[in-house]
Amino acid sequence: MLLYRITRCTYAKDLSGTGARLYGGRWNNIGRAMVYTASSRALATLEALVHLPTAIIPDDFCITTIDAPEDIFEADMSLFPPNWNVYPEPEILKRTGDFFLKQNEHLLLKVPSAIVKQEFNYLINPLHARISEVKVLETEPFTFDERLL
Repeated sequence: MLLYRITRCTYAKDLSGTGARLYGGRWNNIGRAMVYTASSRALATLEALVHLPTAIIPDDFCITTIDAPEDIFEADMSLFPPNWNVYPEPEILKRTGDFFLKQNEHLLLKVPSAIVKQEFNYLINPLHARISEVKVLETEPFTFDERLL
C-alpha cells in the first residue's frame, strides 16, 4: 500500500521514527519510535501544516511516497472518548500506540486523522520484523500553497 509523509528534506528517507521518539506524538509517548504517515498526499499536507508555526513556513520540505505491506492493526475507536481528536490529545491515545509498539505484532497501526475523521493515518512500527519490506519509492520537493497559510 502507498503511504505519504511530508517532512524536512533532510529527513525524507528516514524511517527510524526518531522524531516521534524524541518528541512524542498523538499516538506515542516520548521514548517510543513511530513513523507517522498518511493515506493520501492531501492528508499528509494537512497533517504537516497543523504542526507548523503559521508565521514562517520553511521552504525545505519534501513529500515522500512509501510502499508498505498491508500488515495492519486498526484501532477500535469505540474504546476512546468522544473528544479523542482534541488537542492536547487524551492520554489513552498515547497508551494505545505504545501498546501497539510493545506488542510488535503488526507493522502498521491504522488510526483516523484528528483533522479529517473520515481519513486515515498509518503509523509504522520501525522496530517490527517486516520493516525491511517498507520502501521509500520517491521523495520530491514540496511547497505549501500560499492560500493554505
